[in-house]
Amino acid sequence: MIKRKDQYKEAIALTVSEEIRVRFNETDPLGIVWHGNYITYFEDGREAFGRQHGISYLDVFGNGFTTPIVKSTCEHKLSLRYGDVARIETTIVDTPAAKMIFRYKIFDKDNKVSCTGETVQVFLDGKGELMLTNPPFYEEWKRKVGLLK
Repeated sequence: MIKRKDQYKEAIALTVSEEIRVRFNETDPLGIVWHGNYITYFEDGREAFGRQHGISYLDVFGNGFTTPIVKSTCEHKLSLRYGDVARIETTIVDTPAAKMIFRYKIFDKDNKVSCTGETVQVFLDGKGELMLTNPPFYEEWKRKVGLLK
């Protein structure tokens, strides 16, 4: 049975909020953030999430795995500009599949949604082979944070 992504439950308790400041080199000549940089902001959010919840890239790598991104989506709503302080909310989506799904919302200085998106990462073992089931360390992490019983 195929599940649509909106059928996965969001783990609201597993959301991290992080402030980012728009730097000059992230903008075009008009001072507006170049669209591709929002994906970098998503990475900032994922890294903050990983640090706070004990599932950083270094934690994954230390367990003998990597998690390349295989899909990313980004929907632009309002532009951010040079000097803005924005907030990115990163939420992990609970799924039984052997992958990590993160959803993002970027809010501007007026707390309006500037951008939304999602990334999907899969697990590769030390030989670069795709994992079809969740690695044991990830299953343990999911138990620890309450995603598995």
